[in-house]
Amino acid sequence: MKNKNINIFFKDKTLKMLLLGFSSGLPILLVFSTLSVWLFKAGIDRSTVTLFSWVGFAYAFKYLWSPIVDNFRIPYFEKLGHRRGWLLFTQLMIIISLILTSLTDPAENLVFITISITSLAIFSSTQDIVIDAFRIKSAPQYLQGPLSSMYIAGYRLAMLVGGAGSLWIASYFGSEIYNKDVWKIVYLIMALFMLVGIATTLWSEEPKIIKKNILKINEHTKFLFIFILSLAGFIFLYNFIENPFETSEILKKFLFSVMRIILCFSFFGIIIFFLINTKYISKKKVKKIYFDPILNFIERYGKFAFSILLLIGLYRIADVVMGVMANIFYLEKGFNINQIATYSKFFGVFATIIGGFLGGFFCLKFGTMKSLFLGALIASCSNLLFAWLAISEASIKFLIAVITADNIASGFAGAAFVVYLSGLTSIKFTATQYALFSSIMLFIPKLVAGYSGSWVDAIGYSNYFIVTALLGVPVLILIIWLSKVAPIKN
Repeated sequence: MKNKNINIFFKDKTLKMLLLGFSSGLPILLVFSTLSVWLFKAGIDRSTVTLFSWVGFAYAFKYLWSPIVDNFRIPYFEKLGHRRGWLLFTQLMIIISLILTSLTDPAENLVFITISITSLAIFSSTQDIVIDAFRIKSAPQYLQGPLSSMYIAGYRLAMLVGGAGSLWIASYFGSEIYNKDVWKIVYLIMALFMLVGIATTLWSEEPKIIKKNILKINEHTKFLFIFILSLAGFIFLYNFIENPFETSEILKKFLFSVMRIILCFSFFGIIIFFLINTKYISKKKVKKIYFDPILNFIERYGKFAFSILLLIGLYRIADVVMGVMANIFYLEKGFNINQIATYSKFFGVFATIIGGFLGGFFCLKFGTMKSLFLGALIASCSNLLFAWLAISEASIKFLIAVITADNIASGFAGAAFVVYLSGLTSIKFTATQYALFSSIMLFIPKLVAGYSGSWVDAIGYSNYFIVTALLGVPVLILIIWLSKVAPIKN
């Protein structure tokens, strides 16, 4: 029996999931940490660099277009099947986005790199939606554990390539003095690595479980048009409304941004409401696609549903808000790109994997809620180590110790959180609800993280890291309360 369990990890399906995990994990650090190093080296100020973390809203908003991915078949790609067609399309678009990014120079113009990186984030998050659905539909329940493990392993390996690998390449070609050609080479090489995903997609088979689409082909087109129109309206209005507050007025600037996003979402909703009332799209179909998964969750958890969603939205806030400033902090502390690649990205990935295994073991041994609490506690406390590093001398030993502790804590918290989210998800709406949870998980942290640079300008690195640690306190209180009143219902 033991050998049989081990052999599961060497089946075609699990090995393919390892490679698809690699394809999924490669773009993420190219959108965030590697990009922040490039922008900083190009002479962009830290407050502007951290605003680029808002590109991560593509991952936070992916729930909005997950039903389109679930129901719309892409012309010319549909011969591969529904899931494989979407996989190949998104992977090709990721490669194109990486190539376009490589041709930009942020030192001269930030507009073009903003467009290309936003495109990269949108297609990367869409690929994540497809792979999640592909994994769930392509194997029975007893294989989902091994498939998930191999996916995570591939994802972490890709983060090693996209994080440490990209910075090593930049260091090798001499990035200590800014040269746009160096970063062009970095992103072109990363585009080549995406061929792993394309080869795996072509090698794989379409899942045998065929989804019965609730939309006809003309309705597919209408839904896609509506989404593009609504998103364009959101972006136009957001850019049209300028923030009147100065950089030093952090709280006022943040609150104004929250109000601006709420207003833009309202405008997004008004467009959809208008098109429903004009009978352009069916109200019944919109309800079935977007609202039934939400209503199902509310029905199962009742009055505690909002509190659970609040926990999901805040759980990673201490980790994400601190992480946006990490690379800039390392550079300003005096560490070079090669050292950051080696100690932060290379050893950091292995520390995260160790933390992940520990988190999974604790969930099995002590239960999900206790592990969730411990993960939130150590993730917040690890930020205090950065506060200590900020006032200490620049020492490689100190750097290694802090990075190792932080990544183990992050891996532990991440594993416990995945187990918690999986327990919240209904079998009937697995893909859509998981996309919703992961969207909520990133929205508030990414919104706050966009102002990290301004925070540091105002209060300094040490105080900033202490504040990010304190952001985790409400999360701990929520976990204690929910563990008593809202146990997980599968």
